[in-house]
Amino acid sequence: MNLRDKINQCITQLAAVYDSREARNILELAIEHLKGWNKVDILMNSDKEVSDFISGKIDAIVDRLLRYEPIQYILGETYWHGLKLKVAPGVLIPRPETSQLVDIITDDNHASDLSVLDICTGSGAIAVALSRNLDFPDVTALDISKDALGIAEENDRDLHTGVKFIMADILKPLPFDNGSFDIIVSNPPYICESERQEMSANVLDFEPSIALFVPDSDPLKFYRPIAAEGHRIARDGGRLYLEINPAHADALKSLLVSEGWTDVTILNDITGRRRFIKAVKGE
Repeated sequence: MNLRDKINQCITQLAAVYDSREARNILELAIEHLKGWNKVDILMNSDKEVSDFISGKIDAIVDRLLRYEPIQYILGETYWHGLKLKVAPGVLIPRPETSQLVDIITDDNHASDLSVLDICTGSGAIAVALSRNLDFPDVTALDISKDALGIAEENDRDLHTGVKFIMADILKPLPFDNGSFDIIVSNPPYICESERQEMSANVLDFEPSIALFVPDSDPLKFYRPIAAEGHRIARDGGRLYLEINPAHADALKSLLVSEGWTDVTILNDITGRRRFIKAVKGE
């Protein structure tokens, strides 16, 4: 069987889980991982016979996809914000919205040697992206998960970004002096338990619940300490950037104002949803 027919066969198999365009994109990622071929290479080699070895590898990937396992976990990597990052079930797969958050921060901050803190870093995606895109920043990142920090450190080593990682719990006082950071950023858990029913199986069955969900009774569970501790450890004029649940944007804005943050602004994501908040510590 040639490569074109193999891809079409797999797209048919995956029809119960993915539409044809998404299935094709996923299969192209798998083939790039297995063969090192980009989309042009795949097209140029579409008439070539697929070896039994590669065919078996593709079939194994399709079997896992049919059980709703995300392709990023199957391959152990994802492309995000121009970076190839390691991912595993112990960390969330970085989303396009979070890439937009990185763009917002880099567009706002052109000074060099800024001190940056990423809270709830997970795979380290935000931390390493800021390290590469800001002008000689000093980036620190924290997470409560040992597994997540291990993956984040691998991404840091692979991308040569020099991020400092520490294990810390945002629900407890943070080990930093007052006025330590110019930029504080966080994409903490913010999906309410009642929203589970709206989510797909590839998220619910594979991505870590601890990094996704908060109780319906306390949707700002992580933002409350971030707002308070963040204000303490931010420098005068320092900036706070958060990815948020659109349903609780107004409540979070009020919380930030009550903690002393100024210029609190809600920003839309690429789909038009209220997805981010930025604020400034008044001087």
